[in-house]
Amino acid sequence: MAASAQPLLAADGGANHLARLGLRPTAVVGDLDSVSPDTRAWLGEDCMVDRPDQDRTDLDKALEYAFDELGINNLTVLAALGGRTDHDLGNLGLLARMAMGERLIFEAADQTVLAVAGEAKLRARPGETWSFWTFDPSVQVSIEGVRWPVEGAALDVLSRPSISNEATADEIRIRSTGGAVVVSRQVKS
Repeated sequence: MAASAQPLLAADGGANHLARLGLRPTAVVGDLDSVSPDTRAWLGEDCMVDRPDQDRTDLDKALEYAFDELGINNLTVLAALGGRTDHDLGNLGLLARMAMGERLIFEAADQTVLAVAGEAKLRARPGETWSFWTFDPSVQVSIEGVRWPVEGAALDVLSRPSISNEATADEIRIRSTGGAVVVSRQVKS
């Protein structure tokens, strides 16, 4: 997927991973403290987009660059999940804060994750495993098209998330009020 992406962006140290694959990102965005000297020399300085703000993650800065400066409408982020737990939590919180639905997707080897605020209809296959949660107990969520439907309930991660629910239809309907719900669709290899 990364090989055909245009533009191909890297959040700081992600450039090192791309370089190991022989892929040159269009831009490397972040505080640039994790880009190795070898990667930096191979890529050159023209693609480095320095954003020194230490109050935000490099992924946050890269997403802002993609959506606000490049005007990208839809973005798939690779390698945002499955690494360090602190990064995973920060990235999921960022996804929930942005809540762009299918316009912003985190793609991992075993799952696709997005966040919805308001209403969404997502394509599904009966039998697939889906999970739903919020980071805010005041968010009310309704979900249809699953084995265990939810109607106007709080699905905050600390008390009652809907984990390992099962699609029963080819469409899952989600409605959230008061904030975002994170949606994870398990992908079978």
